Amino acid sequence: MGDSPSNGEHMDWSDSSSGSSVDQPIHAPTPMRPRLPSRKSSGTMIVPRDSAVGPVDFKIGPDDVRSMSPKRTSEDIETLGKAAREELQRHAKALQDSLLVLFSRIEAVKEEHDKLDNNNKFLQKYIGDLMTTSKITATTGKSKK
Repeated sequence: MGDSPSNGEHMDWSDSSSGSSVDQPIHAPTPMRPRLPSRKSSGTMIVPRDSAVGPVDFKIGPDDVRSMSPKRTSEDIETLGKAAREELQRHAKALQDSLLVLFSRIEAVKEEHDKLDNNNKFLQKYIGDLMTTSKITATTGKSKK
């Protein structure tokens, strides 16, 4: 039984003639998901009826970050609306111009097509007439012989 291990012995494949040792397992271990940290319960939000908890009034100063929201005046809104309308009008004008260019190109191609179609019909008629006259002359030429 030459090279095979016997009696449950493990054969070391790194001693083989190839000289390359492979220390990596055939299958990579299955990655494990990290455990989520446990959180304490926040409890209930029940407030007794006789407690004095209610809406809190607080004053926000003019330098407070919460008062610096981007509030716009009616002039700002009107300016923004006017700019948006002008942009839409420019865009619409550009689209209309491109549509006119496309329409004129379609008309030019259609005219060229009609011209070529008429020339094609003329040539077909001309070739047909030539074929007819060649048949007539061929049959009359054979009958004279």
